[in-house]
Amino acid sequence: MPQTPSVAIIGAGFSGLAAAVQLKQAGYDRITIYDKAERVGGTWQYNTYPGCACDVRVQLYSLSFEPNGEWDYVFARSDEIQRYLEHVVDKYELRGRLRLKTEIKSAAWDDAAATWRFTLGDGTTAAADIFVAAFGQLDTPHMPEIEGRDSFAGPAFHSARWRHDVDLKGKRVGVIGNAASAAQFVPEIAPKVAHLNVFQRSPNYLLPRGDRAISGFEKHAFKLAPWLMGVTRQQTYLWSEWLFYGAFKPDDWRAGFFRTTALKHLESQIADPDLRAKLTPEYQIGCKRIIFSDDYYPALTRGNVDLVTEPIAAITPEGVKLKDGSERKLDVLIYGTGYDAAHFRWSCEVRGLKGAVLQEKWKNGPEAYLGVSVAGFPNMFILYGPNTNLGHTSILFMVERQIEYMIACLNEMRAENAVAVEVTKQAQDRYNYLLQDELAHTPWASSCASWYKTEYGKITNNFSGSTRDYARRLKKPNFDDFKLRPSAA
Repeated sequence: MPQTPSVAIIGAGFSGLAAAVQLKQAGYDRITIYDKAERVGGTWQYNTYPGCACDVRVQLYSLSFEPNGEWDYVFARSDEIQRYLEHVVDKYELRGRLRLKTEIKSAAWDDAAATWRFTLGDGTTAAADIFVAAFGQLDTPHMPEIEGRDSFAGPAFHSARWRHDVDLKGKRVGVIGNAASAAQFVPEIAPKVAHLNVFQRSPNYLLPRGDRAISGFEKHAFKLAPWLMGVTRQQTYLWSEWLFYGAFKPDDWRAGFFRTTALKHLESQIADPDLRAKLTPEYQIGCKRIIFSDDYYPALTRGNVDLVTEPIAAITPEGVKLKDGSERKLDVLIYGTGYDAAHFRWSCEVRGLKGAVLQEKWKNGPEAYLGVSVAGFPNMFILYGPNTNLGHTSILFMVERQIEYMIACLNEMRAENAVAVEVTKQAQDRYNYLLQDELAHTPWASSCASWYKTEYGKITNNFSGSTRDYARRLKKPNFDDFKLRPSAA
């Protein structure tokens, strides 16, 4: 391998951009960043629905090497996040390394040349020594399998592909789904529509959000004393890592505390006992994603809003037919049904040693070593990969640890004059056996359905412990778990 290997990063969201910055700072500057979208931002440049915002406080939802004292809200809006990422691109001079509107159709490992070869959407090809897969987990919007789904006569779209050309004012609107995205856009559109039906399969635990605008005084203080941003970041991290993390430990007092807090929040905002019963979860807290909202429940009490809990039988040209035989007539249908995250359906085909297809390897559920490396796929590093998601704090902490781990592997390759590094199948299997055993004792393994696991019950998205646990595992690579191929030169 050359002293400075070439690196192809697929994905220009938080993970891909952070990787580019940290690789440059570590001396690996032969970088190209590919993304099929027209601009950077990853999932944030797609999610532009009304009320779209992060559900992690801004103190943590920013890169550690680029603190930002100019956030407008405690929970940043999507347009703020987009501006922040554009700022990162410009400050760290990544524009010239970007190839936007460039879809990667396939990536194949050339073992003889120890190189990854890519086929682009326009039929051209590219190559790189290192493949950084920064597709993320929130890449493919989930569309539920409902009879007649394509028959609806009016506009129908997923919240992650919001149709801003569709005027909802005075319309009869249906929303299928009631999780994180719907909890944000339902309060925004409810006052505008003639009537809104929210179709709920199962309720969620909602905690008070406590969002607010960040004052000019606070912003000025961050400018005068930038160290204050580090203090508030650490405070937020400790709250999440110690207190909120306990919500995901079934026998811990903190799980009971947050369950009680969620139910009191529901009781304080929903006076109608029948509606409150429909919104009360019967499963263990933490099994599904916990939602933060101050205005979702009040939106459901509006006179023009119905919460529909009768199961959907089919979608018709005129609306949604329920299993009790009734039909809700609609002008517009919106899917707030999240992402097909558990299966990691990347938009490009990936082939490793002997032409093995990654998607085939993952047909029974994606898995990787530490969420970063996959046996049979040398020189490929995944960011925000299998079993690296969290329920309690910022994923950016995890991603930065993964990037540091990847750079440590590249440094070892350079030191050993190696052209390829690959995790062993034994190490990968051992890690995932222990991981799944740990996950079996978490709320995600309980009876509710969630996007954290496949239809067969395998938990593929979430890590089993705290971020400190994960950081300890990635602090120093164990090269006994890898095969390094020496250079022929």
